[in-house]
Amino acid sequence: MEDQELLPYLFRTEYRKIIAVLCQLFGIAHIETAEDIVSDTFLSATELWSQQGIPPNPAAWLYTVAKRKTLNHLKRDQLFAKKISPEIKKSSHEITEMDIDLSDQGIHDSQLAMIFTVCNPGIPEESQVALALNLLCGFGAQEIADAFLTKKDVIYKRLQRAKEKLKADQIPIIPPSAGAVNSRLDTVLTTLYLLFSEGYYSTSQDTTLRKDLCLEAMRLTYLLVSHPPAALPAVNALLSLMCFHASRFAARADQQGAMILYSDQDTKLWDQELISKGTYYLNEAARGTVLTKYHLEAGIAYWHTHKEDSREKWEQILHLYDQLLVLESSPIAALNRIFALAKVMGNAAAIEAAALLPLQDNHFYYALLGHLYTPLDRTQAMVHFRKALSLAVTAADKEAIRKQML
Repeated sequence: MEDQELLPYLFRTEYRKIIAVLCQLFGIAHIETAEDIVSDTFLSATELWSQQGIPPNPAAWLYTVAKRKTLNHLKRDQLFAKKISPEIKKSSHEITEMDIDLSDQGIHDSQLAMIFTVCNPGIPEESQVALALNLLCGFGAQEIADAFLTKKDVIYKRLQRAKEKLKADQIPIIPPSAGAVNSRLDTVLTTLYLLFSEGYYSTSQDTTLRKDLCLEAMRLTYLLVSHPPAALPAVNALLSLMCFHASRFAARADQQGAMILYSDQDTKLWDQELISKGTYYLNEAARGTVLTKYHLEAGIAYWHTHKEDSREKWEQILHLYDQLLVLESSPIAALNRIFALAKVMGNAAAIEAAALLPLQDNHFYYALLGHLYTPLDRTQAMVHFRKALSLAVTAADKEAIRKQML
């Protein structure tokens, strides 16, 4: 990794870990204090590393400096220290002895507790998701706004209201009980699903794939699976879905970052180990009688990891899309279904079904129509490709459309 890329990468991966530990130490009422300390830690890294060079273990350096800044803050404000830890006396020595646990286990426990703290039913779900993306995933306000297709100012307000509500209700940051898991799991899974989706198809940056976001979503989902009360079918299904999608990362984009269509992917590049893990978690998800959209999407992704282009494969995918649309209607899922329908019923039937979709401002819709018309009417196909090109935003999407027009 290039030096200029290291700090942004560490900010994405380490900021949220330190925030979780400090928030658990200080309490939810002092989120801003934790954010200030961690931001100041990264500011120090920016200044010192440019002068002295990058340390041998950059993450450990950040943890050490964050601990020191935390202890210094507590020494300067011993009234604050007394509030967060009543057993602390006024001596600097006893503050110095405080345990700020930035071990792997300490981070694991703090993040797990934070996931269920910020996803609290006392605040609106959209605000829960925004706050979780901000504190647990390191998303800035603009990235969250892009994920929700709204304005940055709206996200700022959601974040502020969510923080104020958590403070007012004095929500403790503790490992989730079975009751907390049951009442908040839907929002937690929505957050992780959004995080993975933003990485899988980035809307906030001009790039096809942001693996760091996808891997972080998988890591946080694995935190849930590793906590017995949260290792429920829906969680296993979501992790399965992520594994299947991640297994095709290497084949999904070329060296220039341009998207490679599924039918053109080099299947030798698919990660068989991740496919095996996805299959394992999908089997775990099948325990019980619960069926969620994550089960159905994982099933669709599972069949996409089958290399053969058989009728059975596409019939299974079409059937799963039909179930998904009954469970949760979605224009994008309906659009993806059209591709499977073409494989089973032919392009003409798929074109007829696509005409019913309310997606006339979506470039994927016109790109799919162009693909469907190509063997039937090349002139009409080009009309749709040109429309798709005019609506596409990212350079990667535009390049993918141009390739289909050749």
